[in-house]
Amino acid sequence: MDAAEISGFNFLEKNDMIVEQLYTNCLSEAAYFIADKGEAAVVDPLRDIDEYLRLAEQHQVRIKYIFETHFHADFVSGHLELAEKTGATIIYGPETNAAFAFHKATDGEVFSIGNLEVRAIHTPVHTLESTCYLLTDEEGNAHCIFTGDTLFVGDVGRPDLFSGNLDKEELASLMYDSLNNKIKTLPDNVIVYPAHGPGSACGKNLGKETFSTIGIQKATNYALQDQDRDAFIKAVTTGLNLPPAYFPINAKMNAEGYESLDEVKKQGLTALDVEAFDALRSADDIIVLDTRNSTVFTEGFIPGAISIGLDGRFAEWAGSILPFDRRLILVTDPGKEEETVIRLARVGLEKVLGYLNGSFDAWINAGKDVDIIIDVEAEELAMDLPFDSKLQVVDVRKNAEFESGHIKEALNLPLSDLADPLHMAMVDDGANVYVHCAGGYRSVIACSLMKREGFHNIRNILGGYSKIKEIAEIPLEIPQVS
Repeated sequence: MDAAEISGFNFLEKNDMIVEQLYTNCLSEAAYFIADKGEAAVVDPLRDIDEYLRLAEQHQVRIKYIFETHFHADFVSGHLELAEKTGATIIYGPETNAAFAFHKATDGEVFSIGNLEVRAIHTPVHTLESTCYLLTDEEGNAHCIFTGDTLFVGDVGRPDLFSGNLDKEELASLMYDSLNNKIKTLPDNVIVYPAHGPGSACGKNLGKETFSTIGIQKATNYALQDQDRDAFIKAVTTGLNLPPAYFPINAKMNAEGYESLDEVKKQGLTALDVEAFDALRSADDIIVLDTRNSTVFTEGFIPGAISIGLDGRFAEWAGSILPFDRRLILVTDPGKEEETVIRLARVGLEKVLGYLNGSFDAWINAGKDVDIIIDVEAEELAMDLPFDSKLQVVDVRKNAEFESGHIKEALNLPLSDLADPLHMAMVDDGANVYVHCAGGYRSVIACSLMKREGFHNIRNILGGYSKIKEIAEIPLEIPQVS
């Protein structure tokens, strides 16, 4: 795991009891390490498992269980590789069907970790197998609950991701029972440890904290307020954006299995010289992915390359934009090759053939062709207004962001839609196109996609909407707050 991406939070050590949250910013994902009296468990592990093995060695404990709250859709879990390397038992909740060996917990079943107990609480919400795990300490006191996507800080799991025969209203009805009959009945001081934090697409609008308590959530979470079933169903099913396209792929991989990360890295970390790289990139099924910082990418890149910088929500956008049936060759900053391969594998992108040895400098030194994207300040857009047939503004923020305020007459084309040729066709290839997002990361991805499709008169607005709204000369449309 990359140290810059994985951080430990809320570390607790009481006697021999250890609970640590391992938070991955790129995916807004939280895994957990629990240990006591020489035994340990991991909840919702990432695909790259080295950190869990390191913690087990550090604390001299044996990983006994791997608790999965559900089949994750937004990342590939590390349950299979962690079980293979440690001998730990994989635990899923009731109504789970999988293509590998696991223990199907019954509702209320208890598992021991040293002097601690973990109780499975079946909470069908996000999926039918969704299960929370309540941890009690050696005195028998309920200490915390690992809620997966059942309960977030300020939100709950969206009920529209299930691929079975229930619609979102039926799943929301099950969620109503799970929350009211099982979650809200827990003591107020029980710590809530969810599987995701702010920015995750598994909920509508998660709070900024990555843990909370039952009491705080009962007081502040809209979904835990006293309301009848119909009002609850309406509340949790309204305002849902389309989920990322890769979610069903990841859920299937988690249920059916996947190639080992070691094998994925072995192939992906093949160093390619400039000529080999250049020969590969001409194949129809090859995509050149450039993971350098977005501000560096615009200054020069290999023609046709797609920019998704490691400095942003890399894995999420890679999974949303890149086709899973295409092969990838990488341009990375030197030393970032392995991190790139791992972070792609976290969302199931495994077809990496190798990376450009020597990075972009090697390409330049070989005298190969390069392309650029013109970066402009928001003031330059103001100078080119008013709108006419030669100017078009493309806002690649999400619909909700656009509706909260935007440039008048701008075309809202969310980045997740832009990879679709039908949506790309909405951009006027004869106009001078100004592209922006909120801060600048997504707009560079968008510009690279447009360049790949033959657009040339493209300008990336530095600082995005956060800078645009400071320029008085740019006409904005902002909804009135009553």
